[in-house]
Amino acid sequence: MRSELDPLYREAARATASGSKSFYFATRFFPPELARAAHGVYWFCRYTDDLVDECSSIAEGRRDLAEWTEALESALDTGRSDHSVLSVFTDTVAAYNIPHEYPRELIEGMRMDLDGTRYRNFEELRTFCYRVASVVGLMMSHVIGFQEGALSYATDLGIAMQLTNILRDIGEDLERGRVYLPSEEMEQFRYSEARLRERRHDADFVEMMEFQVARARTYYERAMPGVKLLDRRGRFAVKVAADVYRAILGRIELSGYDVFGQRAVVPTAQKCWIMLRGTAGRLVHA
Repeated sequence: MRSELDPLYREAARATASGSKSFYFATRFFPPELARAAHGVYWFCRYTDDLVDECSSIAEGRRDLAEWTEALESALDTGRSDHSVLSVFTDTVAAYNIPHEYPRELIEGMRMDLDGTRYRNFEELRTFCYRVASVVGLMMSHVIGFQEGALSYATDLGIAMQLTNILRDIGEDLERGRVYLPSEEMEQFRYSEARLRERRHDADFVEMMEFQVARARTYYERAMPGVKLLDRRGRFAVKVAADVYRAILGRIELSGYDVFGQRAVVPTAQKCWIMLRGTAGRLVHA
């Protein structure tokens, strides 16, 4: 990784700290060189996501994403870019042999957010989750190092985390006109999109949320055996990140599934407890 990019990597670290406290908390348990690369990956993902989330219109978002795609392809081809985010990202990609298909899939996921904000069934939603979250885990697996079989577990962990994001951010996404809950499942629990837009927190909504939380937990359980297939230098940080994110589901439950009036956040004290618990487990099994 090029030392002349040190100031930009520090900027990437600041962007990570402000953009995702949970992700940044986990990267503090990486060796410095892995944390540096993780921040480079995150900065690219965050910047790409913001192109869609912060655009003033769908037309603007499509134009910005098309220009960004062109800039990414040029950077991947040459290994260089005049854009700060892409300079850091392509340096990380080259250093850790990250397949180019992953950032391309991420952009396709962002395009899904522009072209359609409704999902008929879970299979459609799973594709979206793969593109915007699983590929992040796959990129990080290349940064950390992995054994054969690890990538399928990384895919499941990404889906688990994105499902958690979706459940936590239902209220915020409504403000943007987005509904990620599959329409077939809303019908299954007798809960309409009209009631969702009215922010109706009733028995049907709670039953539906219980189902959604249980599925997210299933994906976490399926993913966790993959942690031991990662290089030792990165296992603990990934375990901490997964446990912190999984704890968000518990905070949603504690709120009585009130995802309209408040945002489920894992307090710092609980994050520290998760870290200490993980440390104790690591020492026992050392």
